[in-house]
Amino acid sequence: MIAHLAMNSHPNPKKVLVIGGGDGGVLREVVKHECVEEATLCDIDEAVIRLSKQYLPQMAGVYENPKVKVHIGDGFKFLDDYKNEFDVIITDSSDPDGPAASLFQKSYFELLNGALRDGGVITTQAENQWIHMHIISQLKKDCKEVFPVAEWAYTTIPTYPGGQIGFMVCCKDANRNVKVPLRSWSAEEEVKLCKYYNAEIHKASFVLPTFAKLALQ
Repeated sequence: MIAHLAMNSHPNPKKVLVIGGGDGGVLREVVKHECVEEATLCDIDEAVIRLSKQYLPQMAGVYENPKVKVHIGDGFKFLDDYKNEFDVIITDSSDPDGPAASLFQKSYFELLNGALRDGGVITTQAENQWIHMHIISQLKKDCKEVFPVAEWAYTTIPTYPGGQIGFMVCCKDANRNVKVPLRSWSAEEEVKLCKYYNAEIHKASFVLPTFAKLALQ
């Protein structure tokens, strides 16, 4: 979901950056989009990539794809070196305490904005509405101050606390409606490529319960 919400909210994403996600799962989903010419992963921990190749080949096999490039280092510092470079940036981070705290700050979203090309899209991990609404509210406020379009979506994942995880989906194009996929696969392609995501799930992920809708207004 974190990959396809962003990828299908862009008309033609050719150059994609994934920050975090060293297990390769997000990269695997990114390169399912044939329009992608280059997918770069920046992860601070080389061991995650190395061990994922050894023990999670169903995800980390993507590192053999010729479109994939890998940079080992801090995502915050990596972004500072790139301006107007990427069509889509996906941040697959851990929770906003400890080492990943900087990836939930307004200054990080400003770096993301600067690294995007015109019309670029980002998605980031954005917590659980049942547990972290105060964090989500601040995230959306910060994102709205940086991007003309900033929406919160969520999906169900049994292994996360509360059985849900959310995403911020933001775009530099003020006229873009990220709640509706700009591109979609045929029904046959969706079944072949994705076990969970489809065009209807994309739209449904932005439909919020009343308490969340009010909190994020």
